[in-house]
Amino acid sequence: MILVVAEHHAGQVNRASLEAIAAAQQLDGPITVVLPGSGVAALASSLTQADVSAVVALEHDALTNYTPDGYVSALAAFARTLVPTHIVFAHTYQTRDFAPRLAARLDRPIVTDCTAIKRDGQRVLVTRPMFQGKLQADIAFEGPAPHCLTVQIGAFRADAVRPAASPVGVETVNAAVSAADLHQAPEAPFREAKQAVDLTQAERIVSVGRGIKDQDHIALAQQLATALGAELAASRPICDSGWLPMDRQIGSSGQTVAPKLYVALGISGAIQHLVGMKGSKTIVAINKDPDAPIFEVADFAIVGDLFEVVPAMIAALK
Repeated sequence: MILVVAEHHAGQVNRASLEAIAAAQQLDGPITVVLPGSGVAALASSLTQADVSAVVALEHDALTNYTPDGYVSALAAFARTLVPTHIVFAHTYQTRDFAPRLAARLDRPIVTDCTAIKRDGQRVLVTRPMFQGKLQADIAFEGPAPHCLTVQIGAFRADAVRPAASPVGVETVNAAVSAADLHQAPEAPFREAKQAVDLTQAERIVSVGRGIKDQDHIALAQQLATALGAELAASRPICDSGWLPMDRQIGSSGQTVAPKLYVALGISGAIQHLVGMKGSKTIVAINKDPDAPIFEVADFAIVGDLFEVVPAMIAALK
């Protein structure tokens, strides 16, 4: 049995939880999805459309607001009752906070930021990037189950989740939380600065690279983004130059995204950028260099001057 730990925020299940389910469906065995919290049964019902064996709302007053203490205590006790072969999480900021501690509590290994799952005979191998994405390592778990893994945002597609032939119901379970484990008092949830944007939730993204040449030309990319109903993003050199804020950066040192449409304007395609967007469903790349590495991952490659192509695209969209 595989256990998937789902996540919620501001009254919604994080879309990355579906990506974790898609990853779990590549492992052998029935899947139980657990959503920790308080009064989360209605939220958990949104996960019943996936092909899973059970969806559990793991509830306790101590889980009303997230703390690593509460989550580790509740999930460790719950995992011990199920004895899963694997515990799968999405590689979110929240998961990075508590999942290693949970693995340590269970005295089991954890591999983070996985991008693929495959079989080598009877062994399960997980792939994760090394050295800022320059190398990919295949890792086999050792020791008894459960084995814990987090999956990189965008590596597994939420819309690739195998749907249920007959949706299961939601089971509410009272979490076993030890008062001795609780050493933290939750504070107000972290809020991003007003200008911050969560590009992981965007369905369409227009991203600019050094081919845009000048900060004044960002307005052209913004016009295309507006016409597409897309978010504007950039490669690292653009953000390092201050042409766009750092929260708009895509890549190994920025955000990892997997939108339905990713339009790359003047981006050559360095590996550090590709690891942040290669999971996009449809990639359109515009570059005047026919040998640009971005074309290796593009679904549609437009070899041309973006200052001629983009205005034509805007005109057509309008």
